[in-house]
Amino acid sequence: MFFYLSKKIAIPNNVKLKCVSWNKDQGFIACGGEDGLLKVLKLETQTDDAKLRGLAAPSNLSMNQTLEGHSGESLYFMECFQLLCESSWYEEMINNRNKSVVRSMSWNADGQKICIVYEDGAVIVGSVDGNRIWGKDLKGIQLCHVAWSADSKILLFGMANGEIHIYDNQGNFIMKMKLNCLVNVTGAISIAGIHWYHGTEGYVEPDCPCLAICFDNGRCQIMRHENDQNPVLIDTGMYVVSIQWNHIGSVLAVAGSQKVVTQDKDVNTVQFYTPFGEHLGTLKVPGKQMSALSWEGGGLKIALAVDSFIYFANIRPDYKWGYCSNTVVYAYTRPDRPEYCVIFWDTKNNEKYVKYVKSLLSITTCGDFCILATKADENHPQHKHSAILCNCNLIVLMLFLIVPLFVAMTKTHVIAASKEAFYTWQYRVAKKLTALEINQITRSRKEGRERIYHIDDTPSGSVDGVLDYSKAIQGRESGAIQRYSLPNVGLIQKYSLNCRAYQLSLNCNSSRLAIIDISGALTFFDLDARVTDSTGQQVTGELLKLERKDVWDMKWAKDNPDLFAMMEKTRMYVFRNLDPEEPIQTSGYICNFEDLEIKSVLLDEILKNPEHPNKDYIINFEIRSLRDSRALIEKVGIEDASQFIEDNPHPRLWRLLAEAALQKLDLHTAEQAFVHCKDYQGIKFVKRLGNLQSEPMRQAEVAAYFGRFEEAERMYLDMDRRDLAIGLRLKLGDWFRVLQLLKTGSGDADDSLLEQAHNAIGDYFADRQKWLNAVQYYVQGRNQERLAECYYMLEDYEGLENLASSLPENHKLLPEIAQMFVRVGMCEQAVTAFLKCNQPKAAVDTCVHLNQWNKAVELAKNHSMKEIGSLLARYASHLLEKNKTLDAIELYRKANYFYDAAKLMFKIADEEAKKRTKPLRVKKLYVLSALLIEQYHEQMKNAQRGKVKGKSSEATSALAGLLEEEVLSTTSRFTDNAWRGAEAYHFFILAQRQLYQGYVDTALKTALHLRDYEDIIPAVEIYSLLAICACASRAFGTCSKAFIKLESLETLSSEQKQQYEDLALEIFTKHTPKDNRKSELDSLLEGGEGKLPTCVATGSPITEYQFWMCSVCKHCVLAQEIGNYNFCPLCHSSVA
Repeated sequence: MFFYLSKKIAIPNNVKLKCVSWNKDQGFIACGGEDGLLKVLKLETQTDDAKLRGLAAPSNLSMNQTLEGHSGESLYFMECFQLLCESSWYEEMINNRNKSVVRSMSWNADGQKICIVYEDGAVIVGSVDGNRIWGKDLKGIQLCHVAWSADSKILLFGMANGEIHIYDNQGNFIMKMKLNCLVNVTGAISIAGIHWYHGTEGYVEPDCPCLAICFDNGRCQIMRHENDQNPVLIDTGMYVVSIQWNHIGSVLAVAGSQKVVTQDKDVNTVQFYTPFGEHLGTLKVPGKQMSALSWEGGGLKIALAVDSFIYFANIRPDYKWGYCSNTVVYAYTRPDRPEYCVIFWDTKNNEKYVKYVKSLLSITTCGDFCILATKADENHPQHKHSAILCNCNLIVLMLFLIVPLFVAMTKTHVIAASKEAFYTWQYRVAKKLTALEINQITRSRKEGRERIYHIDDTPSGSVDGVLDYSKAIQGRESGAIQRYSLPNVGLIQKYSLNCRAYQLSLNCNSSRLAIIDISGALTFFDLDARVTDSTGQQVTGELLKLERKDVWDMKWAKDNPDLFAMMEKTRMYVFRNLDPEEPIQTSGYICNFEDLEIKSVLLDEILKNPEHPNKDYIINFEIRSLRDSRALIEKVGIEDASQFIEDNPHPRLWRLLAEAALQKLDLHTAEQAFVHCKDYQGIKFVKRLGNLQSEPMRQAEVAAYFGRFEEAERMYLDMDRRDLAIGLRLKLGDWFRVLQLLKTGSGDADDSLLEQAHNAIGDYFADRQKWLNAVQYYVQGRNQERLAECYYMLEDYEGLENLASSLPENHKLLPEIAQMFVRVGMCEQAVTAFLKCNQPKAAVDTCVHLNQWNKAVELAKNHSMKEIGSLLARYASHLLEKNKTLDAIELYRKANYFYDAAKLMFKIADEEAKKRTKPLRVKKLYVLSALLIEQYHEQMKNAQRGKVKGKSSEATSALAGLLEEEVLSTTSRFTDNAWRGAEAYHFFILAQRQLYQGYVDTALKTALHLRDYEDIIPAVEIYSLLAICACASRAFGTCSKAFIKLESLETLSSEQKQQYEDLALEIFTKHTPKDNRKSELDSLLEGGEGKLPTCVATGSPITEYQFWMCSVCKHCVLAQEIGNYNFCPLCHSSVA
């Protein structure tokens, strides 16, 4: 950080100033002085030159107004100056208290409240519109300072005796502040200033000290909060009158006076500190007595009230920034994030990329790479010191064992230094790495590519191999300079300087060192010169005589060791052999100095709005030799310019001469100039021009060489050389113009070019996702691959299907189109495409993937694929593992694996029956199971029917199907009688329905059938229902048998059996256990004709020869009953 005095304004009549305040928003400067002086000033820059921005632009007073009617010796200019001028305040907020005077006032962070303190202890807190919020008299206390906390919850009151009291925002006392900086201090002291930075622009670090308290004896403490037990302590060694933070809380300015040993009088000084107490520098100010200071809103200027003058000093901040390969990298803080926001701004394409980095220390750049150095987080020990090496494509994180306070880098090395040690890391550029070397990066510490040395070590650097004579320079606070060789770090030489170096810079051949010290003085040291010292001994190294003051930036030329540029105040000087050129007015930071051009960036302007950098903030300057050479070529001629360039040779000047000679077709001079600047391509171009006989042809080629393509094309067309014009546009990739030129002519050779142009234009639209436009050109260019991609992106699946059908069989694009259909779930189209390219396996996989198992099985059978069964089983087991049994059933059913589906369905039905869920639901599940078995039977018959040929095919196939079915189902109970479960629950439901409807005899007949289904329905439910039906039908004999069965069931507990016995006793003591009439069913069953079919509608046996039989479940219904039904009572299939 550098600073220097830039301007001085005198107050009329030599009125001494007491205070000064600079408005942060509108830029007004208010100053108050003796005899009630109150002046309002404003500095504004007025220039038409775009390059003169920021501090370099001239500033003049645009406002100089004296406000009358004020008295007293104290003034505090408030941030809301304009608001106060435009609004009326209530009388209670106006200072009309004659018994005391205002000593301090402070706005809170959002500017909505103000606290005003009076010398006699009166405190008033008011709102921005002038309303009093509360007031309080602190008895027996003399107030002199006040400050709000960032959250507006705390008020600090500074007393005349040096104490600081902490109050809440309602005026309630909390505690006295502990002042660590006053330990062992005796005598009377007073508070010089309290300033609490509110974090409106973010903090330089999380939990950063922001509350500064300073006393007139020079003792200062910086606290993180009002109760900080470990504040930063500073002894400025001066008499302090005022302190203030800059706009981002990164620099604390302390103004006052200091005793000088060599002089009798005091010297006005401003000391600058970081929030952590590090001293940044000292600014000496002329005059007798300094009274106040105030920062400008952007932190680039500071106003100092001295005697009857206002001095202005320019501040050159130490921004965290760098420049590499057309990219400006800069960092800034944001109030909404604890990290630094690092922006990579590509100035060529005007694009920016953002990265957030915590605890950022510095940014260092070289070539294509950038190093972001960070320090460890004290609260999180696992976060080490680190360096992030990054460019557009590569990010490498390297952990450091030291704090990287100072970082430098070359094209091969990164050197980081703390106060006691330095660390070297030999990194590699990625494009030069082999796969083996990339793999070895993680083992680099073992291989010696990372080394750490103490500053007092004397490494020899002796290792096997060839040494690179690159240099590294280490500067120490004592003024000692140590020189090392790279890559094998060896101490070569030690030098001694008479200053404390702040910035070091080596020229391109490491022969000279530029040193900027902490006071801004620039000196140069010749590292290789041999001179004789005062003792007569020969030493290496000489301090050159050139010295410049107030220098804050410098940059050596990359291609000339004697050329450098430096920034002195608001002027840029270019030196050649230590001789300066005329200065250039600018305030930019130097990015790059190469090819006699200086690239500068106006960081001050960029950081006013860091999220939207402007290309106007990048400025290029040409040095005098380049300007003179261009002027000579334009005004005098090539020959004289050539002589001047020979006297002042530089590749850039020779290139300038070569370009001028080409313009005039002076091929001999152009060739010589290209030879001097070692431009092989330029030499070849001149040779090619020499082989051309036509003058217009040469002119056209030269126009194309200089990028005047429209002019070159016009020349080609005037010469009737359309082919050359097309070739030019082909090189440029201007396919739209190529297409236009091709359409103006004809020829067989143009057809392929026309197709190529259409495809290239299609690519242009496709890259910009304009798929509809791309389709038009791909169709004309017959580019089927890209056409398929466009149809897919447009979701034009009809067009994609038409494209697939137009392709020949086994075309290489068909599998890709099929995959497109698969991705959107279009199974049929995908299968067609796969089959067309002879990939039936992929077609089957597609059907499986899209759950089209029916189609998958059909394809597998048609193409004799054996693995479909195992695939189905695998997928079904996967579903079963996830407890998706119904999905597995549906899978088998769609794949026509009815037998496996029926097994799973029967399993579900059995489980539901055991849960004792609704009987109707269980019946439906058993019906579905039986239906699947029926489909399985039909499938087996059809399969055998297709195998057997001849007249007896139907009977034979049926027999064969039954035999095969018998073999497969010998272990399954449900294939023999698939309808048993459905029958059981059908009769169970039917009997209860009949009972509740009052048909007790019919219900008894139906219930008697349930005796055959004890394996399906629990016996206790069967015989309980039978007992109820028999009792209702007055068939007490059957009822007695049911009770006997219930009492003998082993599944019942003794208590349940006892209940049945008690109930039976109660019934049969009243009724004889004998049936009144012989059951019709029993009489029939006792006959010798065998078991009769049962009507599923009524539960009665069918004794007639005419009855209806269901075609699906093969169950019967009485002929007189079927007329009442449209569907089968059991399986619910249609009666018709």
